[in-house]
Amino acid sequence: MVGKKHEAKKAIQEKKAEKPLAKKKTGKESGAVKEERKPEKQEVKAEKKVDKEQALRAYEVLLHPLITEKAINLIESENKLVFIVKGNASRPQVKKAVEDLYSVKVDNVNILRDSKARKRAFVKINEKFKADEIATKLGVL
Repeated sequence: MVGKKHEAKKAIQEKKAEKPLAKKKTGKESGAVKEERKPEKQEVKAEKKVDKEQALRAYEVLLHPLITEKAINLIESENKLVFIVKGNASRPQVKKAVEDLYSVKVDNVNILRDSKARKRAFVKINEKFKADEIATKLGVL
């Protein structure tokens, strides 16, 4: 028991030795040295953190792309993608999720409940972007 306490004290002393203390003299106390710990600089990139959070929210809305013959025909003819979405997803949520994940502009979103009780979102991509490029990235084509 005594050995464990001794080891714990040593570990604490080693940690203190690793972090140097910044010594400052205060004007009120003559000759007295006050020891203060400066917090270490932590570089947190807020932009990446936000992007990851947005991506996670987007993946909560979009479950997976739908790969059927009709969906592939829509990609080629009407520049539309078809996704299976969460049951309580709304049109604005689906639009924001697709725009955030794939960096495209969405013109229109139509939502349909199918006979298998899934919710399908038909997402019309703007003419400036190509749905078949996004589908290739997703592995649909």
